[in-house]
Amino acid sequence: MPDDFEDLLTANREYAASFDRGHFDGVAHAGVAIVTCMDSRIDPLRMLGLQHGDAKIFRNPGGRVTEAALEAIVLGVHLLGVERVLVVPHTRCAMTVSSEAELRERIGSAVGIDATWQRFHVIDDQLAALHEDVRRVVSHPLIPSTVQVGGFLYDVDTGLLDHKV
Repeated sequence: MPDDFEDLLTANREYAASFDRGHFDGVAHAGVAIVTCMDSRIDPLRMLGLQHGDAKIFRNPGGRVTEAALEAIVLGVHLLGVERVLVVPHTRCAMTVSSEAELRERIGSAVGIDATWQRFHVIDDQLAALHEDVRRVVSHPLIPSTVQVGGFLYDVDTGLLDHKV
């Protein structure tokens, strides 16, 4: 088992050898928070021209504004300099192509146990979900109306953001 992560630990030691970012304070220096999908095709900082220390990033399947994402946004706004929130799902998202039942069956079959108890939060209508997610942020009682909130769709084939909400 210890060798399962050796390639990553070796890369980390190389990274740490020239690490010069220990002085950052944890504040979002560009005042930005991004809620986006965990999809590896998305590079949240680069797609917005941002750099290390500029933004708070919250990732989950589908890029949804979950309770945990709302918690992160509230903390970001009040403690970490967040003034703008971008909610950014993306095209060709795996969370939009299967039903809850299909995912439960596929995963349950893969592990050989009943997975009907697991919720995966699939997305039936991505644009409706994006509108709902932006509404959840805008209407949250602990997020001031001075915080700018936008809903965008990231195109994984072109790299472009489309401002939807």
